[in-house]
Amino acid sequence: MLEFLTGFAILVGVYSVFTLGLNVHWGYTGLFNIGVAGFFALGAYTASLLVIRPPQSDQVDDYLFAGDLANRLDALPVIGALDLWFVVALAGAALVAAMVALVIGTITIRLRGDYLAIATLGIAESVRLVFLNERWLSNGSKGLYTIPRVFDGIVSPQDYDRVYLVVVLVVFALMFAVVRALVHSPWGRVLRAIREDEVTAEASGKHVFRFKLQAFVLGAVIMGIGGALYAFDLRAISPSAFTPLLGTFIIWAMLVVGGSGRLYSPVVGALIVWGIWSGSQFLPDPLGSPHVRYFSVGALVVLVLMYAPDGITPEVLRIRDRWLARWRPRRVAANE
Repeated sequence: MLEFLTGFAILVGVYSVFTLGLNVHWGYTGLFNIGVAGFFALGAYTASLLVIRPPQSDQVDDYLFAGDLANRLDALPVIGALDLWFVVALAGAALVAAMVALVIGTITIRLRGDYLAIATLGIAESVRLVFLNERWLSNGSKGLYTIPRVFDGIVSPQDYDRVYLVVVLVVFALMFAVVRALVHSPWGRVLRAIREDEVTAEASGKHVFRFKLQAFVLGAVIMGIGGALYAFDLRAISPSAFTPLLGTFIIWAMLVVGGSGRLYSPVVGALIVWGIWSGSQFLPDPLGSPHVRYFSVGALVVLVLMYAPDGITPEVLRIRDRWLARWRPRRVAANE
């Protein structure tokens, strides 16, 4: 049970990172991006290819572009001792995601609504198909399966998940702090103005295209880092993990359930949706089948949209405020 809860918490943390990036796109800027799986895949494959160790076999062509960064940096005194190649891998994933987002955003960011959604979906599928078909780059449908452990020489295999959970939480906390500082800054207020009324924001002298592009790149960087965290957790990835259903729909469901435009909604949404997704596997057939999982998550999204359009997080806060409003007068009267 402890091992299951640890693995569950790791994936909740990883998906909270994805949802945090999507919240920057949709929750704060109003960018309808349904190509999350593309940046997910870019981050996972970039980090993996940078550090992956070539297999000890005759299949050298499988990992033609294996960077073997883990072995190379292990030779350095401080970096090797602390496994800081992991930080380099995260930085590489963030850099590639930022570069691709900059190119894509420059072309598509002027599109609005459904047009931007269709464009990002097509780009995400193109990224997945590249990794699926270009065997020289990513080993094709076989995927990558010799991804090294973080702190492999320091932590025993039995304690790896618990240590990696701390790593995921630290990375999420750092990105959460950055996003929190930005959304409460004048830059974040401009993003919310663009989300509410783009024409008015432009009439006020704001360079809407530039701000939207910056937000698009920032969200993509966060998603790329999330992809790297996902790869180092499972230590084996394949293109089947980055389909629109698994790589985009689940993350959108987390944002909708938690509530877009709220700082803490990524954690709440990821906890609830992934709890349903992973908990249903223990149900007897046919309740534990994947089709029931998809139906359960979809039904939850529909119910939230019907009865709590702003998400569960704002609704919980409203209930708390109503309870406090009723309790405070009683407390004041009792004190008097």
